Amino acid sequence: MGRGVAVAAASLVVAVGTATGVLSALDDGDGSDEARPAPVSGSPYAALSSPSVVPSAFEPPPSATSARPSAKASASPSPKKAGPGSAKARTTKAARLYRHPSSQVLDWVRDNPGDRRAEVIAARIADRPAAVWFADHTPATITSRVRAVTSGGAAQGRVPVVVAYAIPDRDCGGASQGGAPDLGAYDAWIDRFAAGLGSREVVVVLEPDSIAQSECLPAAARADRFASLARAGRVLKAANPRARVYYDAGHSGWRPAAEQAALLRRAGAASAASSDGIFSNVSNFHTTSAEIAYDRQVLAALGGPSSLGAVIDTSRNGNGAPPDGEWCDPAGRKIGRPPTLDTGEPRIDAYLWVKLPGESDGCKGTPGTFSPSYAYELAAP
Repeated sequence: MGRGVAVAAASLVVAVGTATGVLSALDDGDGSDEARPAPVSGSPYAALSSPSVVPSAFEPPPSATSARPSAKASASPSPKKAGPGSAKARTTKAARLYRHPSSQVLDWVRDNPGDRRAEVIAARIADRPAAVWFADHTPATITSRVRAVTSGGAAQGRVPVVVAYAIPDRDCGGASQGGAPDLGAYDAWIDRFAAGLGSREVVVVLEPDSIAQSECLPAAARADRFASLARAGRVLKAANPRARVYYDAGHSGWRPAAEQAALLRRAGAASAASSDGIFSNVSNFHTTSAEIAYDRQVLAALGGPSSLGAVIDTSRNGNGAPPDGEWCDPAGRKIGRPPTLDTGEPRIDAYLWVKLPGESDGCKGTPGTFSPSYAYELAAP
């Protein structure tokens, strides 16, 4: 699956820790093809933070977001529209992602100022904007919790990234099982999720693994899930026309692009009424260059309007995927390119940290909990 993501069963409300320092971005590897491991069932997902907004955000300057190009990267780095290629546009876009002040890593940095690892973890992980996950089926509170994140971003003029992760039969009953009890309940949960999106820009990562991993469902149940996902996109965009909704494309080591595009089309991802494109590599390790090439292939096969783009999770792909296909807290991995809305790559809308580095997949700690040793391993130069 999106492989190597751990989800806490209950939401975590954590206090803000103030971290300082900026270090240069890491390269995403040499661009060579990694091994293409077969999909693994039962991978866990990232821990969830329930919002409590305090104005604080960080985004590295544009110069820190550029990594060494590789052979598989596009030969033309010009953006998909002429205007955003200017230095002024890059500066504006690079400063726009929102760092929500509630997370396990911020909590750890605040509580452990004397730890020898704290400075590196603070500068390279805690100070970077990351996604906020909503992974528990709590209809009574979901609107207010989403609104707390989106209003926090709006107050700073920054763009939050939120993850909706409550689809029934989530993770095919694996380590991240859970979600809504049925699709009717899920549709109602999405309605309430959408009510918290506000009216400003927001990126919605809609249900990691829900499409790429759907083979575990019988044909009728899969069709019902896809119909519900298509509905979800329409509801989210109707509630906030400025919301950017992205659908699950797995990653470059999973399904062939044409096959994944066919599934995405059935789930509504080719329709501008429900979709702004696709996301890939959530909680996985494949190089940015491999994901760029794969996502463009998926988009080409998907069809739909040319405005559809892709966002890539770069949180742990600095050294690419491990050669043995290990997905659970594999050794030797590094953080990847810092989050930014200015990739300089046609049809690649953003590099995001969807999985927060340091939150365990379940091998270096309880799934979804923060592991300072793992975080330091990922972040250390």
